[in-house]
Amino acid sequence: MNIGAIFDWDGVVIDSSTAHEQSWERLSEEENLPLFEGHFKAGFGRKNAIIIPTILKWTEEPTEIKRLSNRKEALYREIIKEDGIDALPGIHDLLTFLNQKGIPCVVGTSTDRINVETIMDALGVRVFFQDIVSSEDVSHGKPDPEVFLKAAGKIDRAPERCLVFEDAHYGIEAGLRGGMKVVGVATTHPIEDLHQADMAVHRLNELDFEKMLEMFNAS
Repeated sequence: MNIGAIFDWDGVVIDSSTAHEQSWERLSEEENLPLFEGHFKAGFGRKNAIIIPTILKWTEEPTEIKRLSNRKEALYREIIKEDGIDALPGIHDLLTFLNQKGIPCVVGTSTDRINVETIMDALGVRVFFQDIVSSEDVSHGKPDPEVFLKAAGKIDRAPERCLVFEDAHYGIEAGLRGGMKVVGVATTHPIEDLHQADMAVHRLNELDFEKMLEMFNAS
């Protein structure tokens, strides 16, 4: 099938929201920097390079933004090592189904590559993915579609023949702006808030795989 699948990482393959929120809190305490209530949802799905200067308003100095971002991700990996992490329900079955259909899969995420690779190997899912497009690979974060357009290129698929799996509003918008079909996963937001997506499920284990592919029949 001339279709490609692009997976956001956090909130789609894994539920890492608690670990990410805790890493921001640890960084805030470590650096004595303020956090406002609701900061995490305000920045969810966006790159650290956007969150730090524009949402948290900690600094606009590029070197300091990079330092804080790197430290935040190091704290995140520490938390994952402490607490562990599991794949979200349905992800293994979906990846197996796509593999059997000959549909190539790629990750398109706002997180750092080392985070994805570390957890990908721990979960044993690297074999299902042809490549990763991460925060280091793009100039513009979601809702700009750059990450998904580059991911489509990695698997040699036209954007309109790609299916994006996303949980964040910025990511859903990015997929739609890229001309792709989007399946929203209600890991982070209530399912009724994902109405922009072409399909929406609470978790991927609820997804009707064949019905999902029917979205491309008229394409």
